[in-house]
Amino acid sequence: AVASAFPSEAVRAADPPGDIAAYAADRLVTQSVTTGHPVLVAHVHAQDISRIARDSTAASLLTRAGLRSYLAVPLIARGEVLGALDLKRTRNPLPFNDDDIVLAGELAARAAVCIDNARWYRNAHHTALALQHHLLPHHPPPTPGLEVASRYRPAAASSEIGGDWFDAIAGPDDTTVLVIGDVMGSGINAAASMGQLRTATRTLAELALEPTQVLQQLDRTTAALEETIATCVYVVYDPHRSQCRVAVAGHQPPVLIRSGRTPELLDLPTGAPLGVGGIPFEATTVAMEPGDQLVLYTDGLVETRDQPIDERLDLLLALLADTGRPLEETCDRLLDSLRRPDDHDDVALVIARARPLP
Repeated sequence: AVASAFPSEAVRAADPPGDIAAYAADRLVTQSVTTGHPVLVAHVHAQDISRIARDSTAASLLTRAGLRSYLAVPLIARGEVLGALDLKRTRNPLPFNDDDIVLAGELAARAAVCIDNARWYRNAHHTALALQHHLLPHHPPPTPGLEVASRYRPAAASSEIGGDWFDAIAGPDDTTVLVIGDVMGSGINAAASMGQLRTATRTLAELALEPTQVLQQLDRTTAALEETIATCVYVVYDPHRSQCRVAVAGHQPPVLIRSGRTPELLDLPTGAPLGVGGIPFEATTVAMEPGDQLVLYTDGLVETRDQPIDERLDLLLALLADTGRPLEETCDRLLDSLRRPDDHDDVALVIARARPLP
């Protein structure tokens, strides 16, 4: 970063922000970084310019700007040198002195901590995001009698990668399990808890259990995870009976879109979130004929800080009114229309359309 108290040619002599800066071994800024101590040239003379400037062009610019005094202070955070604060005086006739070194050192120390915190947050964000993407399915598997499309979009804030997850699992007798959930909290811990719950869900799905039984087992699993609460929708679709068995654990209700009819939020018992413990779950049978669609989503799609949830759900239903769109296009349309650039929650989305069995 480069800043100046007034317009000056000396700004053009600095390393351009965004470019890779190369510091020769004989430069004073290099000396400050390698030693971890300030370097002061109280009165700059002609022979000093070459050790201050990055090249001959920068040296000419600094000479014309009238460089009088120079100070380089290392940026140190947690015992590691991150870079340097490089200070030049061109108008002020007074040279930098010991008091300036103390003040510059304090400023550099505060800046270094901020820079290092940002770096740690970025690393944590990348780690959580990589873990999240690794644990989530990349492409829904082909399932009998069901077309499935899905999306996951992380939060805009670097530290807000959460525990949203989804899955489409092939069950016994041509059934398909659709699940979507949200582990409360953010960061690596939420992503790791999500991975454990997703693994448990996939194992339970293969046992052909009732949705209520699956949620009961997941409730116990969640309670065993320290300080973890999660919401979930668990759906078992049977193409031979053209119906779904749906159970909800404190999650937003799915949307059902019947061919030729207005999309509707399913009126289901909401249940308690996973991890609360001891509260029974209920399952509801919902008819789902070929052509019908079921939309599962996490709260990051519809909840905002400045709009009532009812308005957002109405907008969701309005966007789903065009049932003729391809599912992939519908997923993108929902995310583009409902998500905001500053959203602080991640989003998982699953849309399934029933189709005739071969």
